[in-house]
Amino acid sequence: MNDEDLDRLVGKLSTGQKVRLLTGATTWRTAAEPAVGLRPVVTSDGPAGVRGEAWDERNPSALLPSASAIGALWDEELTEELGGLLAREAIRKGVDVVLAPTLNLHRTPLGGRHFECLSEDPELAGRTGAALVRGIQAHGVAATAKHYVANDSETDRLTVDVRVSERVLREVYLAPFEAAVAAGAWVVMAGYNGVNGSTMAASPLLTDPLKTDWGFDGVVLSDWGALRSVDEPARAALDLAMPGPGGPWAEGLLQAVEDGRVPEAAVDAKVRRLLRLAWRVGALEAPERPRNPPASAPRPTRALLRRAVAASSVLLHNRDVLPLDPGRLTSVAVIGTHAAHPRLQGGGSAGVFPEAAVTPLDGIRARLHGRARVTYAPGPAPHAPPAPLGVDRCRDPASRRPGVLLRLLDADGRELAAEHRLSGRQLEPDLVPGAHTVEISALLTPETSGTWTFAVGGFGRISLTVDGRTVLDGDFPQDVDDPAVVHVNPPLRPARATLRAGQVAHLVARRELVPGAGRATIVAAAPPEPDATVALTAAVEAARAADAAIVVVGTTEHDETEGYDRADLRLAEPQNTLVRAVAAANPRTAVVLNSGGPVELPWREEVGALLLSWFPGQEAGTGLADVLLGAAEPGGRLPTTWAASLTDVPVSTTRPVDGRLAYTEGLHIGHRAWLRSGRAPAYWFGHGLGYTTWEYDAVHAPTDSPAGAPVTVHVRLRNTGPRAGREVVQIYLARPDSRFDRPSRWFAAHTTVHAAPGTGATATVRIPARAFRHWSRQAAAWHTEPGPYEVLVGRSAGDIRARTSVTVHDEP
Repeated sequence: MNDEDLDRLVGKLSTGQKVRLLTGATTWRTAAEPAVGLRPVVTSDGPAGVRGEAWDERNPSALLPSASAIGALWDEELTEELGGLLAREAIRKGVDVVLAPTLNLHRTPLGGRHFECLSEDPELAGRTGAALVRGIQAHGVAATAKHYVANDSETDRLTVDVRVSERVLREVYLAPFEAAVAAGAWVVMAGYNGVNGSTMAASPLLTDPLKTDWGFDGVVLSDWGALRSVDEPARAALDLAMPGPGGPWAEGLLQAVEDGRVPEAAVDAKVRRLLRLAWRVGALEAPERPRNPPASAPRPTRALLRRAVAASSVLLHNRDVLPLDPGRLTSVAVIGTHAAHPRLQGGGSAGVFPEAAVTPLDGIRARLHGRARVTYAPGPAPHAPPAPLGVDRCRDPASRRPGVLLRLLDADGRELAAEHRLSGRQLEPDLVPGAHTVEISALLTPETSGTWTFAVGGFGRISLTVDGRTVLDGDFPQDVDDPAVVHVNPPLRPARATLRAGQVAHLVARRELVPGAGRATIVAAAPPEPDATVALTAAVEAARAADAAIVVVGTTEHDETEGYDRADLRLAEPQNTLVRAVAAANPRTAVVLNSGGPVELPWREEVGALLLSWFPGQEAGTGLADVLLGAAEPGGRLPTTWAASLTDVPVSTTRPVDGRLAYTEGLHIGHRAWLRSGRAPAYWFGHGLGYTTWEYDAVHAPTDSPAGAPVTVHVRLRNTGPRAGREVVQIYLARPDSRFDRPSRWFAAHTTVHAAPGTGATATVRIPARAFRHWSRQAAAWHTEPGPYEVLVGRSAGDIRARTSVTVHDEP
């Protein structure tokens, strides 16, 4: 659709009609306008999956590995395939705009949303994000580059003002967004935060560089609830305020235009962009996308997700323990609570309900069925909040079907609506007129006797009865404004009650609705924790009696979630004690780490192998079994540097001072900061082992290159190990005598090669011209410093295998 067509459509609308289009019609939909044949444009959260317009466990979604796992792929082709899967899920659910990818950086390992971001490095994040954009939009669904920009931590994220220099913005934090726009992204989301004194909803950065320098012609929408004023954002380059139907623009923009405070031309420009987006996703003169009924994930979807688990798993350490040979095993001990109850995704607004999940324990049992005996010992339970009620141990008191009964009550306790649900986590119960209280009840059949822990999440008046006995009753006022906390992860209010195994208990939880405090209601329960000493002894005995032990440990809901930054990098105890005890009992111990971001691993040199699975999504068990038992090579490489201890981390600040968070480290984040500090991490950016070994023979590059041109490097290497494999060849640059502040070396490019055992391969790596340039504040332009650059070839930022140099000359 050309500009003339758009202008013609805009000309059909009154000022009031145009203004109405600039605020969402609902939480997830934009407004329709019959006068121009515009239907609503439907949005949905990403990037782990496409939930649709409602938090409804009865309408499940395909659950991908976390974004940090996708960042570990170092494989743009596979990443595009995963983007295509997101698009197909969007089409199935009637969604036009997927709110992904997240392009903020792993500035510090304490970032609470680390799992939802791709990398610490702007080049890798940009290439990976661009691949996701291409994969999503190839199917006519819009991708959303978010959260523009410098929204890299959660503490005070609604109000924090990030202070960062223009050069650092351009070279580091804006770079992944520039790559997404270059890939054709149709939507950009402005973050909650401010940058250099302006909130992002009103930031000049929305105009320059986004819409001017980069030529972005899509829609800039606000993060949900980020718009807090009328005039400034309207005069700036924000196009769409979400959600709706209320909000500052809905209530005040028309008057601002009529009073002359906001030019109508600015409104026209926004509407023009909205109509262009609508045309791109098929929302002009077209019906809504049909919503297909939920169905089992098709075989190709499960196969793709299984492949992604293996390809993103990072083998951090291996003393010839992995892969385990199924033909030689007679018994395997699988140990740890996470083996049977893994974390498949991080917490927050991007969560989805997977239709089914394969646990590591299930995957290993299936692969070894009929071959080897698999024993399971959970070990001592890590300290974690109780899990929401589910179909595994609860029944609806009315229908007796597995699940819970959800009711809406009026102020007198009379039932207004009731329905059977599958989960005690109800974030958006459908409200009816007169609704005063949300009630969730269930018949719980305890499998163990003792003191059970219960919890109810929400704000306002909350109560819980067990068999008619009140165990929780109090008023819990809303003390936070963060929408992820209010609407997705409300605080859990704990209670305890003694139950007997097999004796059904009737639970009734109520939460009164308070204006502005959301309606999310969660009812959770956990059995008594087993005696820690007994559980540890049982785990050790299982490991000692087995040919090999697989221990699965990881983070909990307390550790990695939207709305909160992490306080430390420690695993919840007693997981470290468990790993050490099992490793001492069986030298053939492989540890699988189930986390979205870095954790401290004080025992890492004591175990036989260490495999990072991230938050692996619904096919966790099948993909991990493939890697552990040798059917697939662990393909991942670290997209971020892992510290041995938080005390060593060069950049760890997440807490603003007087409302400001200063990025005083400048260009030096991630491996750049580690190299500058002179300290060695536990594992470098780019690190990852396979099941074979490689020898780097030679590197060839041109001796000279004109500024502004890419440089092609050829690397000859040989597979010296026992099986075919894949190697990620990484290129770093250095400019030791630069007149400007630069990292001691920085990541520039990569490619992959495959080779059979004993054979060689040549990696051809194209270093883009942008890798040599820096931003000149004085010239307000990119500049390439002439002179020699070191070209370093390696397996990680800390493992350089070959080097050469190229001299860059000024363009004639």
